[in-house]
Amino acid sequence: MDRINKTFVKEFILLGLSGYPKLEIIFFSLILVMYLVILIGNGVLIIASIFDSRLHTPMYFFLGNLSFLDICYTSSSVPSTLVSLISKKRNISFSGCAVQMFFGFAMGSTECFLLGMMAFDRYVAICNPLRYPIIMSKVVYVLMASVSWLSGGINSIVQTSLAMQLPFCGNNIINHFLCEILAVLKLACADITLNYVTLAVSNMAFLVLPLIVIFFSYMFILYTILRMNSATGRRKAFSTCSAHLTVVIIFYGTIFFMYAKPKSQDHLRNDNLQATEGLISMFYGVVTPMLNPIIYSLRNKDVKAAVKYLLNWKTVNQ
Repeated sequence: MDRINKTFVKEFILLGLSGYPKLEIIFFSLILVMYLVILIGNGVLIIASIFDSRLHTPMYFFLGNLSFLDICYTSSSVPSTLVSLISKKRNISFSGCAVQMFFGFAMGSTECFLLGMMAFDRYVAICNPLRYPIIMSKVVYVLMASVSWLSGGINSIVQTSLAMQLPFCGNNIINHFLCEILAVLKLACADITLNYVTLAVSNMAFLVLPLIVIFFSYMFILYTILRMNSATGRRKAFSTCSAHLTVVIIFYGTIFFMYAKPKSQDHLRNDNLQATEGLISMFYGVVTPMLNPIIYSLRNKDVKAAVKYLLNWKTVNQ
């Protein structure tokens, strides 16, 4: 009898801004411009970190990984969102939703770990400069990045598999721009306690633990900087950390704003609130990756010099 009442969902419908048609063109233009900035800005950073020998250090290796991650993350969701905004095509296949959810979760989890790794790298560079080449050898920092990508992928496989194997009883309307896992779980007609438990464990491992590493790393960094006698040394140390710290604040600030508040159980009376949360989530998905290359370019002399070198090289060869 239970099987008869359950229908297989072959596709989902993403509401997005369907209730605000006049806003769709505005947000299409904004998101398109930001996506192009993401591709160009992060692409330039990746190229610079590969071809400029001055950037062949652990910090810029992690930065290159972060830029590549931002391109992958936005490319898994933004193109389909742009299509839905301009063509009113709001349906997404079941498998397409699973793929989008997987990439979104994998990239988010990996970024948390990468930001923690970058904080540890800055801690070693400033607090143990003489041992830095030994501690952060090429084998070590490549292994650290690999662990970040692998753990993020495994975490996403677990979360996506648990979510997409749930039964969905006919209701296939997602009040969101994307196949965001919490929005999809609301449609399930089964007990989702296990999903919330695994999400809680995942949040502890991928949000809280990296944040603890970042916090203590910067506490030791601040203590070391304040003990420096040279004002020039203090300014240089602050400048190398300020870009990363700014990215961390934006990234974690947006995540906690979206997820660290109580969710209303009355979904029917809060459609506007859910649409607003979806909009914030969408902008988190494009604004943060767009700001990353801008922040690192504006606050880092090495990156500025590398970008200028590449632009001059391109001009000369034309």
